[in-house]
Amino acid sequence: MFEILFEYPYLPFLIFTARIVDVTIGTLRIVFVSKGMKVVAPILGFFEVLIWIVVISQILSKANDWLCYVTYAGGYATGNYIGLRIEERLAMGIYLVRIFTLNDGNELVRILNNNNFGATCLKGRGIEKEVDIVETVVGRKNMKLVESYIRKFDESAFFVIEDVRHTQRGIFPAKNTSLLRRWRIGK
Repeated sequence: MFEILFEYPYLPFLIFTARIVDVTIGTLRIVFVSKGMKVVAPILGFFEVLIWIVVISQILSKANDWLCYVTYAGGYATGNYIGLRIEERLAMGIYLVRIFTLNDGNELVRILNNNNFGATCLKGRGIEKEVDIVETVVGRKNMKLVESYIRKFDESAFFVIEDVRHTQRGIFPAKNTSLLRRWRIGK
């Protein structure tokens, strides 16, 4: 049952580790595809498939053992988890936040504008009465901050968050420019 450990003692660990790397890359590739990053996604796809081919060839040629199958599956599950955690940390992307409040939405617009977030207030009609609808476009990294402004403004506010793929113009907090961009001629 554990013959593989005597013949190739390192193989289950390598399979597990390579599968984590492979699936983590695959998870990030899917995120980059959904964000429209046309250059990064294919590069990640190349390395994802390369690692997968190496691992599967090892399993098919040497590792006809249940321990290798379990480490393969465990690496897959762990890679999914790690890929999602990395994506969460990268916080790439933009959200459209739509806030429905019974309070004066113009006050929330003022709060957001004072903190460098563009916002627009619209009037709407709910089931029982009129509501103010405030819309703002926010980078994912700033979402927790904007949520805290919303909660301070109206604890009972209802809001919806949608992914946005692309924006043009608008009011956004100043981005930190990279050192390389600052040196580039014309910037």
